[in-house]
Amino acid sequence: MAPKDTSRQSAVARLIQIVGAEHVLTEESDRAFFAHDVYRMKATPLAVVRTGSVDELCRAVTAATSEGIAIVPRGGGASYTDGYAAATDQSILIDTTRLNRIEINETDMYVTAECGVTWAELDAALAAKGLRTPFWGPFSGLKATIGGAMSQGSVSFGSGLFGISADSVLGMDIVLADGSLLRTGSAAAINGTPFFRHYGPDLSALFTGDAGALGIKARITLRLMKRNPIVMSASYGFADFYGMARALETVAKEGVNSESFGLNPLLQKAWLGRTNLKQSLDAALAVFKNSRNPIEGLMKLTRMAIAGKSFLDRAEYSAHFIVEGIDNAHARSLLAAVRTAADPHGVEVPNTIPTVVRGMPFMPLFPILGPAGERWVPLHGIMPFSQVDTFHRLLMEQQSRYADRMAANKITHAAMFTTISTHAFLYEPVFYWQDSRHIYHNRYLPEDFLKTVPVYAENPRGRELVEEMREDIRNIFQSIGAVHMQVGKCYPYMKGRDATNAGILKQIKQILDESNLMNPGSLEL
Repeated sequence: MAPKDTSRQSAVARLIQIVGAEHVLTEESDRAFFAHDVYRMKATPLAVVRTGSVDELCRAVTAATSEGIAIVPRGGGASYTDGYAAATDQSILIDTTRLNRIEINETDMYVTAECGVTWAELDAALAAKGLRTPFWGPFSGLKATIGGAMSQGSVSFGSGLFGISADSVLGMDIVLADGSLLRTGSAAAINGTPFFRHYGPDLSALFTGDAGALGIKARITLRLMKRNPIVMSASYGFADFYGMARALETVAKEGVNSESFGLNPLLQKAWLGRTNLKQSLDAALAVFKNSRNPIEGLMKLTRMAIAGKSFLDRAEYSAHFIVEGIDNAHARSLLAAVRTAADPHGVEVPNTIPTVVRGMPFMPLFPILGPAGERWVPLHGIMPFSQVDTFHRLLMEQQSRYADRMAANKITHAAMFTTISTHAFLYEPVFYWQDSRHIYHNRYLPEDFLKTVPVYAENPRGRELVEEMREDIRNIFQSIGAVHMQVGKCYPYMKGRDATNAGILKQIKQILDESNLMNPGSLEL
C-alpha cells in the first residue's frame, strides 16, 4: 500500500528535525539529479537526505520506513547499473557523502571509515602514515565511496594481488530497515574490536554486493598493510585480442602484479588522446612528485615525452602491468616475471599509460562522456579464463549483427579488460553514442570541461538500440556463466539461480526487510 500524503509529509518533517532543513533537498531539480546515475534514472524520490552521523542515519531510516517509505542509498554517484535509481517515487534517497570520518588503528592494522569517505580521501590519510588497504580503490576513487564499493563491488588498484573491494573487509556496521545497527566480524563479540573478519558464520559477506537491498553500510573496517615504496610497470602491444588475453592470463597466474589492464584500439587512443594541456601537465607533475628523487622523475618524464602519443598506433590492443616492491631488486624481480610471462604474446612498448595511472591514480571522471562528448555506458562480466575466448567470439558476432544499425544510429563500441587475483578475467564492453547530455552530465562534470566537448541532438533511437544490445550482452554473459559486481537493478541476478540459493536469499530479505523498503528492486529481490 502506498504511503498517504500525511505519511509523506510526516516523514519529511521528521527528517528535517533529524538533519536540519539545509540537508533535506526537496527541489525537483535536486531530486532528479541525485536519482540519475551515469546512464539513466527511474523514479524521482520524495526528498534527498544528507545524514551527517551514523546516529542520524539510523534515525532517518526509521523515520522513513515507519511511514512505509522506501530508502535508497547513494554514494559517490558513479553507478551505471541503476544501483541508486529509485524503483518508486515513494522513497527517500540517502546521500551518504557527509559521513566522512576516518579512524586509523596503526597498532592493530585496521582502518574504520564511514560509508561516505572516498577512496582518494582514505588513501591520502593512510599514505601520510606509510599505510594502505590491500585493495585501495577504483579509477573513479575521487568520487567513489567506501560504502558504494562495498554495496556494489569494485576493482582496480591492488586487485591483481588482493582481489575486489570486499576482499579487504574486516567488518561493517549496517543500518537495517528498522533503524537498528548490526555489527559484523569480531566487533560483534563481547569486548570485541573490528580487527578480524571470521568468527563463526561470515555475516559481512551478506552485505558485500547487496546493492543496499539488505541494509545501508554505515561504517566499514578494512585491514591495513605497509605501502611498498617502489613501483614499476611494463606495457605491451598486441596484434589481436587473443594475444592480449593470453598475456593478461599468464601474468595473472604468476601472482606478481598489483594491477593489470588491457585496452582495445578505441580506448587506448582515448586514454592517450583526450587530455588537454592542463590535464597533461597535471599528470606529468603527479608522475614527477611520485618519483623517489628528482633524477628518476626527470627520466620518467623524458621517456614519456619521447614516446609521445603514437607508440601504440600500430598495435590493435595493449596491456599494462604494474608491480610494487619493498626495494629496487624486489620490484625488478617481479617485473622480470611479468616480462617472462608476457613476452611470448606481444611486444613491449613504452610504459606511458601505467606510469601516468600510478602517478595520478584517481583521475577526474571525464570518461563518463566519450572521447568526442558522446554518451557512455559500460557493462562487465567476470569469467574464468577458460571462457574468455568464447565470450569474445560471441560478442564479436553480436557486434557484426548490429553493425549496420549501430552505424545508422551513431553508436560505437570499445572494451577494457583486467584480471582479478590469479583466477578471474573481467571483460567490460563499452558503448558510446551521439546523444544529448542529461542532468547528471551537466551537474556532475565541471563547466570548463563541458565547454571542450561537442553537444549532440536527442537520439532516442540510439538510446533504445544501446539498451537492446545491453540486454543481448547480458544474455551472452549468462550463457558462459559470467558473474557481476555492481549488480544494482541491471543484471539478471535471480534469473536461472539455483532454487535453494534463491529461496534462502529471499528468506534473508524477508527477515531483514519484511516490507521490502530497502532499495526495492535491487538484486531482483
